[in-house]
Amino acid sequence: MSSIRIECVASEGYGIGESPVWDEEESALLCVDITGRKVCRWSSVTKQAQAISVDAPVSSVALRKSGDYIITLGTRFAALKWKEQLVTTITQVDKDKPNNRFNDGKVDPAGRYFAGTMAEEIRPAVLERHQGSLYTLFSDLSVVKHFDQVDISNGLDWSLDHKTFFYIDSLSYSVDAFDYDLQTGKIGNRRSIYKLEKEESIPDGMCIDTEGKLWVACYNGGRVIRLDPETGKRLQTVKLPVDKTTSCCFGGKDYSEMYVTSASDGMDKEWLSRQPQAGGIFKITGLGVKGVPPYPFAG
Repeated sequence: MSSIRIECVASEGYGIGESPVWDEEESALLCVDITGRKVCRWSSVTKQAQAISVDAPVSSVALRKSGDYIITLGTRFAALKWKEQLVTTITQVDKDKPNNRFNDGKVDPAGRYFAGTMAEEIRPAVLERHQGSLYTLFSDLSVVKHFDQVDISNGLDWSLDHKTFFYIDSLSYSVDAFDYDLQTGKIGNRRSIYKLEKEESIPDGMCIDTEGKLWVACYNGGRVIRLDPETGKRLQTVKLPVDKTTSCCFGGKDYSEMYVTSASDGMDKEWLSRQPQAGGIFKITGLGVKGVPPYPFAG
């Protein structure tokens, strides 16, 4: 395991860096800073990060088949034209909950955008509970709500055969699986496949590799862990030089690099002085596995 290398490629000091997505066309990593209200793009060519400011907390970003991107912004699904820096609302959810916002989101293999909501935090991981729901935005721009009573809607991905949907509600400290119907986008038969250990802290963002194993970023745990969803066993732990690791994805030319976002919100001066790279983007190489390219939203 000694070949694993971790480097901070962008020390942007994001409040809550989240939702890393590899954009192959741009050879760039997309991500968001939720509390900084920015959609960010780090170029692997120029090694520079650009950002577009938006008018509400922006919690996830995805590629779009027709070009450019789609984002979750406040309680809205919205389209983002990068060059024009133009944001257009598609639709809104949770209209009866003015204190809510979207959190993590990801596009399924059929091009539907799954994203969940939560109450705004009073401070990191402290919030009014059971206020969130999980939604899907279909390619015809209609929205379906799957379930509510969610605390912090978080990491999501699909098995390689597309028959299982994996999902994290952070404060359950569990990685859950559902049966998945790719034709309809329906989910059912929820079960827990992994409960986090105390030192792993809070499960956050998640991605899958080409061997069908899950990688989960552990918020306040300063690590990403690799899980076998079949056996429920942890296979590997990779520790990072920051505590607030938020999410992970694979990227690079052959999807053999892992990118991990992090947060700096809720850290005092002394904590930040010990972890000056908090809120940065990290690249991990030498894991010996590759990831699955992200699916674009079909609408």
